[in-house]
Amino acid sequence: MRTILLCAGVAAASAAHGQSPDALYVKSLAATCANCHGTDGRTTTGSAVPALAGMPREYMLLQLKSFRDGSRPATVMHQITKGFSEPQLQQIASYFAAQKK
Repeated sequence: MRTILLCAGVAAASAAHGQSPDALYVKSLAATCANCHGTDGRTTTGSAVPALAGMPREYMLLQLKSFRDGSRPATVMHQITKGFSEPQLQQIASYFAAQKK
């Protein structure tokens, strides 16, 4: 019963803010990147960490897959990307590609 109420509450809250549950889900996936890459993929000026906002989707997806399979060197990205499925990586890449720089 609590799960149903929680889901109903999330659906009502998302409808009130004009975002579908799917859009909120994708935004929550992208939020896992915020600690290093900034809110909505916008890093601070002068950061050594690349900004993700506005990055081309296919390029980002290629990089995420390269981190996941270990062919691109990284510090923590290998572990982070292993925690996402292929569809989730695609959703993350699409989300950041749609963000303004």
